[in-house]
This record gives sequence, structure tokens and C-alpha cells, in this order.
Amino acid sequence: MQYKGGPHSQRLPMLIHGTCHCQAVRFTALIDPSQVSVCHCSDCQVLSGAPMRAIVKAAMADFSLQGPVQTYTKTAQSGQRRNQVFCPVCGTPLYGCAAQNPEFVVIRLGCVEERAQLPPKRQIWTTSAMPWLAECVAQSGAA
Repeated sequence: MQYKGGPHSQRLPMLIHGTCHCQAVRFTALIDPSQVSVCHCSDCQVLSGAPMRAIVKAAMADFSLQGPVQTYTKTAQSGQRRNQVFCPVCGTPLYGCAAQNPEFVVIRLGCVEERAQLPPKRQIWTTSAMPWLAECVAQSGAA
């Protein structure tokens, strides 16, 4: 794996490791930590089952996958056809990519082992953000 980065890469690459909940699928990727985002688009909300999703891009050449995956292809809000890739055993969302000739993957940060070291640097699709998020201040260490 040789870091390809992107045109806006600002930092040294970081090697990340990911796995699904049942550990049937594993991956590694070289990423630019400054490119971690929170996406508020309605597709991310519905597909993640949450009001937002934390993501990070990796060049396809910097991404290595081991294990079986299943793909659901949908048309995104942008009009582009996107593959949503997940574990066929436990259903963990792993990444998304263009349906044809993908140059990069958009990794779901929730399945990345180093996620605590990857704070988001920006928010996207904020016009779709839930209005109550700004008011959500109560915290609990456990449910």
C-alpha cells in the first residue's frame, strides 16, 4: 500500500484498521486525518440509522479489504450511483464508493479501531442536520 492521498491532503498519512461487529470483514487504509467529516445528508441518516455519520475518504489504492462483503447500490442525493458496502453476516456498514470505477472509498468511522484519534474537521450537508442537535447537551457514560 503506497499513500496516494488527495489534492487537499494536509497531513502525513495515518494507517487505520477496521472491522465489522462480528469480525468477518477487516480492512486497513491510509488516510489523511484532516479529512474526517461528519455528514448530515438524509442518505447517511437513513443508511446509518443515526442523525449523522462520521466518515473519512481513502484512495482505492490505499485501501485493503479482507473478507466477504455485500453491496447495496443506490442513487445518492447528488444523482450519482453509490455502492453501500456492508458485512453480509452482521450488517455493519463499512464504506461507500462510486458504483463504477471508484477512485476512493468513504469509510464509516464507527468501524475504525482508531476512531477516538480522528476528530471530525468539518460538517457537510448541514442543511439536512437535525435542528435539535445543537440543543443536545446532556451526557451519560452508559445507557
